[in-house]
Amino acid sequence: MKKLKSISPTIRFFRLLAAIAALFAISFAIEWLFVPAQVILALTLAFGVADYILLVTQPMRIPVVRTGPRILSLGNVQTFNLSILNGTNLSFKAEVIDELPYQLQKRDLSFEAILPAGKKIQLSYQIRAVKRGLYNFGKVNLILRTSIGLMQIHIQRSHEESVSVYPSILDMKELEMSAFNTLVSSGGIRKIRRIGHSYAFEQIKEYVTGDEFRSINWKATGRRGKLMVNQYEDERSQQIICVLDQSRAMQLPFKGLSLLDYSVNASLAISNIALRKHDKAGLINFSSKYVSFISPERSRTQMKKLLENLYTLKESELEPNFELLYSRIRSGLNQRSLLFLFTNFESMYALERAIPLLRRINTSHLLVITFFENEEIANLAEESAKSLEGIYVQTIARKSISGKLQMLQTLRQHGIQSIYTRPEDLSVQVTNKYLELKSRGLI
Repeated sequence: MKKLKSISPTIRFFRLLAAIAALFAISFAIEWLFVPAQVILALTLAFGVADYILLVTQPMRIPVVRTGPRILSLGNVQTFNLSILNGTNLSFKAEVIDELPYQLQKRDLSFEAILPAGKKIQLSYQIRAVKRGLYNFGKVNLILRTSIGLMQIHIQRSHEESVSVYPSILDMKELEMSAFNTLVSSGGIRKIRRIGHSYAFEQIKEYVTGDEFRSINWKATGRRGKLMVNQYEDERSQQIICVLDQSRAMQLPFKGLSLLDYSVNASLAISNIALRKHDKAGLINFSSKYVSFISPERSRTQMKKLLENLYTLKESELEPNFELLYSRIRSGLNQRSLLFLFTNFESMYALERAIPLLRRINTSHLLVITFFENEEIANLAEESAKSLEGIYVQTIARKSISGKLQMLQTLRQHGIQSIYTRPEDLSVQVTNKYLELKSRGLI
């Protein structure tokens, strides 16, 4: 009975009936069309019954397998595949609909495909997750039609599964390779700079492409008859702490991701690089009423702790409490540390309220504050105004940009480091800053 209920007429069947009804109507005026209309009606019903019988009697041995990553990376495009095996003796025209997680807000994903008898086909689609959390995939729906095309059957294949969306592990790996690559360049904007090096001598080695010329050891070169360079190693066991503001200002979305999500990805990337460079990585999350603290360590389990904490972070609806943050840093960090503060000051007034506490933090530690460039406002400021309203909009946009630059200048006057970047470039810029400060021996 369940199979019988899943069979229904197709649009083609109803269109034929509409055409036959029109033909019968015309036959009242043109009598000789009455007989052809009856014949076409009889043939349509006969083919419809035959199509129905084919679908009822045919065992629907059509397994479907969905394959894809078990863990999704936040903000990255990733591919899923549907493998469909037609184990029947009939070929079908199929519409394939996969039930995607509600977080994707995508309800129009469907494929038109041909399922040859006894053959397997594979369909692919891509998704981009913009929210962290658990994503539940539903069933795979198949709407099958034979070559007659007057009836169709709707079948479901239970392939429900859950995948977790974590901070971008793909970006983390990409930045890790760039940071440890002696050629230090990759395509597009993802470029890692190296400024100088530390002066802890490690060894003399043979020159390879990408080594700095100023590191050439001319005495060793003369003795060996080939270029030799001094190799230096960075100072180890320094504390690198990411401080994430969870206030409402971090809810602003850019290209699908919130500022907090961009900060989460950047925190994961810089923590991984710090651990790979034998530094200690830690994490602080703060809002209006609480501060969460993961003490900086270099253990094997530290990356897992950081990842699980970043996975669960949520934005708050209230303002940040910098007094609470300062108190926690003062009591929890005894060693001088590099602090990356991911926040979003939208006005000079908000920054001036926090400046006294930020200066105190910067006295005991090296503080770097991130500022986010609003690309949409920047574009508005550059557009030519064509009306009075356009002049007002352009003026406000330029005032907003001027306010950001004024904030950067204020921080510079108080000796506080800062990063001003587009949200999508945050991970790269933070990595650059870390390598710069480390090479200059400022940590």
